Order: sequence, then structure tokens, then C-alpha cells
Amino acid sequence: MDQSMVRAFAGNFLGNAPLWYKKTIIGFLILNPLLFFTVGPFIAGWALIAEFIFALAMALKCYPLQPGGLLAIEAIIIGMASPETVYMEARNNFEVILLLVFMVAGIYFMKNLLLFVFTRLLLNIKSKVALSLVFSGMAALLSAFLDALTVTAVLIAVGIGFYSVYHRVASGGHHSHSDHDHGDDNKVTDNSRADLEQFRSFLRSLLMHGAVGTALGGVCTLVGEPQNLLIAEKMGWNFLHFLQVMSPVTMPVLFAGLLTCALLEITGKFGYGAKLPDSVRTVLVEYSAAQDEKRTPSDVAELVVQGLVAVFLVVGLALHLAPVGLIGLTVIVLQTAFNGIVDEHRIGHAFEEALPFTALLVVFFAIVGVIHEQHLFKPIIDTVLAMEGQMRTVMFFVANGMLSVISDNVFVATVYINEVKAAFDAGHLTREELEHLAVAINTGTNIPSVGTPNGQAAFLFLLTSALAPLIRLSYGKMVIMALPYTIVMSSVALVAVWFFD
Repeated sequence: MDQSMVRAFAGNFLGNAPLWYKKTIIGFLILNPLLFFTVGPFIAGWALIAEFIFALAMALKCYPLQPGGLLAIEAIIIGMASPETVYMEARNNFEVILLLVFMVAGIYFMKNLLLFVFTRLLLNIKSKVALSLVFSGMAALLSAFLDALTVTAVLIAVGIGFYSVYHRVASGGHHSHSDHDHGDDNKVTDNSRADLEQFRSFLRSLLMHGAVGTALGGVCTLVGEPQNLLIAEKMGWNFLHFLQVMSPVTMPVLFAGLLTCALLEITGKFGYGAKLPDSVRTVLVEYSAAQDEKRTPSDVAELVVQGLVAVFLVVGLALHLAPVGLIGLTVIVLQTAFNGIVDEHRIGHAFEEALPFTALLVVFFAIVGVIHEQHLFKPIIDTVLAMEGQMRTVMFFVANGMLSVISDNVFVATVYINEVKAAFDAGHLTREELEHLAVAINTGTNIPSVGTPNGQAAFLFLLTSALAPLIRLSYGKMVIMALPYTIVMSSVALVAVWFFD
């Protein structure tokens, strides 16, 4: 093979990613087999976790699916996990996969309604503090009864809608033009660049408040997060009992989270506080007026259909009429059928946002499979289980929180609740101790996990969405912006768990 062909292969590898990044991934791929066969699978497994986190952290340099996928494939080839284990992890999370494939596409067909509603919300609430509290509070309320990923999909759709409207104008075009690449800043006029940067900061703060809000509400109810349902099933708790037994921890955390939201906007620390630029507000006002003026009876009928389907979506999810993904598929069918979207290519665009993340999530399940097969968390689990009394309950919260920050919180909750239920069945725990530990596990996997995109699927979805590069929301930026929330919410939860026991 001549040198030109070698250079071509090297140039194609991971595309436009920086050369240092490509060399780092190649270094990981060389290092892992050496660690596995010399030092042992335990160290190699933890190295793999660190490498996968690195791939997530560099999401703006290279989408994590490719480097993370190469690491996962190599791990399976050298024997860190079996294909059967990965399939089992994916099958256990099949509802989440269905949700991403269909629900996100369903939200895509509601974007006109979402932009209509949220534009009025944005323009009528002048205070950034009040607007941030509304975003966080709405996300918390919806996530308590619906699903955090669905709520995040709504936030992403709204964010892209706002951004694209202003970006068209900032690039010298008209806000109603549809054929515009809002990822290209080359045509942005010099006068608009500063306002565009401020608008990005404004959207970043609103999206982060909303993302944290999904965690604030998700921890409160049986249906808020997948692990909540799992824990409730093991404990035999119904909806009301779950809400009641969790409330000594979840209610103080909810209050603390909303208070933190307000303080961050007032102080402007950690990347918050940016106001909506006057030029952007003017563009959005003009856009809203123009949309109202040119709205035809057909457009009104489309909004009515989207509104009725939105009501069905809320009712269907709140009452759990069917698995979330199937409700999402129903949403797609209803909206496309009654709004005349019957062309395959138009329907296909709706799936572009979610499918890359769905593939990334399955790769993540491969990493979880390595954790499972190599028992990477076992030393921590055994240490915590060996403790007694109040300290054991508190350390359960701490251990679950630490592991959920670097891993999947559903997986961590599954491991811990099975362990404590087995200890109870063996007669080593009283029913009261079991309930206290279950509360510590649920709050531990839900609250500290906001610290990184790894722990919360909603955060990871936001990080890898089409919106993140537009508003310059990187892994590091998310960690920094989530830090005050992580500290305050985890501290309040820790104190509440201590007094609850």
C-alpha cells in the first residue's frame, strides 16, 4: 500500500476530529488489550470507563458514537463482555430505545405548536429569573408524571426553533426563510455576532435549568424515572406510597433546586445570568407577528391537531395507557395522518435527531455490560453493605451518587436494590431498614447524577443533540453549569437522608 493510500485512511479515520484526538483514541485501543492481558480485567474495565467518559467529554470534537463504539467493540472482542450481555442490557432497556426512536420523532411533528406556545411565554415573561423558574418548574412537573427524555426532547425542539429564527436574521436573511443552515456562522453579520453569543448563553442557561428540572421532578414519583419503577416494584409500593415515603427527601431537594435556579440567575455565576438581547427579542416579536398574520385556516387546523395530540400525549403518559415508545408512535401516526404529512422523506426527517443517540445508548449498554461482567462496582457495594445503622443508609446514598455520576443510574439502582432485597429476604435487614435503604438508593441514583451527562440520560441526550453545538454546550460546560446544582441538591438530600433514617 503506497503512502498516499495510508494518508487517505488516516485522514478518513474519525473524519474532521483533531489529530491529537485521533491519536488518543488509537492509544486507548492499543492500551486496553495490554491492560486486560497483563494487569487484569478489573483495571482494564475501569480504564475503559474513563476512556468512554473522555469520548463523551469531547462530544463537540467528535460524536461519541464512533470512538465509544470502537472501544466497546474491542472490549467485546478481547472478552471484557459478551455480545449476549450487551443484548441483555439493550433488551432490559427496550422501552427506552422505543421511546427515543418514536417519541422524539413525535415531538418533531409538534414543533410548530411548541414554538407558538414558548414564543409567547418567552416574550411575555420579561424577568430572566421568573422565566428560568418557569422552565425549571415546568420541566420538574412534567417529568414527575411523564418522562424526562420526552421533556428534554421538547426543550431541544424549542431551543432549535428559537435559535434558527434569530440565526437567519443575524445572517442577513429573513426570519421566515426555511432554506438556511443555522450551523454555519460565516454569513453572520459583524453587528450581530455579540448578540448571537449572548443569545447562545441565554439559551444554554434556560436549557440547563430545564434539564436539572427533569431530575428535580423525576425523583419524586413512581413514574418519574425508570429506576423508580424498578425500586417500587421490588418494595411493593404504589404511586401514593412512593410519593409519601420519598417526600422527606424529595420535597426539600425540590425547594433547594428552585432556590438555586433563582440565585444563579440573580448572581450570574457558573455561566448563568445572560439576558435575552433586545435585538433577539425584536426579531422574535416580528416573527410571532408575521406568523400570526400569514396563518391560514390550514395552519390553524394544524395547530389544533397538534394541541389535541399534545393533550393525548400528556394523558396517555400520565395514565400509562401504553409503553412510552408506543404512545410516541401513536403521536406520529395521528399528527401525520390528520396534518397530511404522507411523504416518506418528510417523515424520515423526524427520525434524524434521535437515531444517532439511540445508537450511542446501545454502545453505552455495552460499557454497562463490562461493568456487570467484570463486577467493577462489587468492592464498593460490599463495603457499604458491611456497614450498619444510620451510617450505612447515608453511605448508600453517597455510593449510589458516586457510581451514578460515572455510570448509568438505572444500572446502579438495579444492582443495589437487588442486593438489599436479597439481604432482607435472608433476614439480615428489618422492613424499616429496607425502606430507608430503598429511599437512599432512589435519591442517590437520581440527585447526584446531575453532576455529569453520564449519569442522566436527559443530560446525555441534550449534550449529543443537534442543539448542543449550536449553542456551544460542551461536556465541560455542562459539568460546570451543573456543579452548583449538584452541590446544593446532593447536600440537602444527604442531610434529609440522615434525618430520615
